[in-house]
Amino acid sequence: MDIHLMRAFFKWCTILNGGLLIVFSLIVRFAGAWVFGMHSQWIPISEDSFPDAIYLLLGLFKIFVIACNLVPYVALVIIGRKQAAKKSAELL
Repeated sequence: MDIHLMRAFFKWCTILNGGLLIVFSLIVRFAGAWVFGMHSQWIPISEDSFPDAIYLLLGLFKIFVIACNLVPYVALVIIGRKQAAKKSAELL
């Protein structure tokens, strides 16, 4: 697997997971009562503790997206630029 394929993979993982994070955040923000009603049917949770649970889950998902998608993508971009600079220096 070359660096360009890996960089494209992590770029699209970051875009897709970041988009999901935004969508989930907007759903919770604007349809929180509906989300609570849906989840309270599945698991016993009080209405007072639901915002804390959602905030925790969205926070963990954000950390996951940053640590597992964005950071490797940025690292691969940096490595790719250094390799390109090294190749151009060798040609001179």
